[in-house]
Amino acid sequence: MAKTAILVSTILALMNSISIVFSFDSYPLQDFCVFDKASTEHINGLACKDPGSVTVDDFFYSGLHIPTNTSQKLGVGFKTVSVQQVPGLNTLGLYLGRMDLQPNGYFPPHYHARATEIVTVLEGSVEFGFVTSYPEYKNYKKVLVKGDFFVVPVGLIHYARHVGTEPTVVLWAFNSQNPGITTVTGGVFAAQPPIDGDYLSKSFILDKKTLEELQKQIKV
Repeated sequence: MAKTAILVSTILALMNSISIVFSFDSYPLQDFCVFDKASTEHINGLACKDPGSVTVDDFFYSGLHIPTNTSQKLGVGFKTVSVQQVPGLNTLGLYLGRMDLQPNGYFPPHYHARATEIVTVLEGSVEFGFVTSYPEYKNYKKVLVKGDFFVVPVGLIHYARHVGTEPTVVLWAFNSQNPGITTVTGGVFAAQPPIDGDYLSKSFILDKKTLEELQKQIKV
């Protein structure tokens, strides 16, 4: 537990430094702006609670040490710590959580339009990789083990897959409270209304029947 606490403290400190220098989120204009869950205002961000009603629990979360459910098809489970769980994160440019992977577990290629991602491995081993933009499309990949750290630049397609024999635990964080996520398959094949099948068949060099099956099977 002591080692885990040190790693969590380290990733939070690193993430805070990154968010101050590189975050795309607006920089706070006051000490804090705790998310007011009762507010119905629609703004670029989330409304602030009356400072007089803020409590210490608005800045607290417990549970990252608890394993997540990895029984789904991908063999991966997530626990997020966002402004929804910790209202005090509002305007601070942070979003973090835990990922558990079973042997052969994976998370499909995806990207985050509004944030850089950092990960550190607490247990097990996992391959992380990201692909650069046109024209190189270079795959920077690395097998990470306990204690390793990896950074994924903002907006680049990346992936994670388990490569060991034991369950793996990863902590991840973003320098935005709303990084966004788009899977490559979901963004193309699960679009609604669907992208024209003839166009996709030509683009991916697939026959139309196969393409239509993909559109039926892949969900957001």
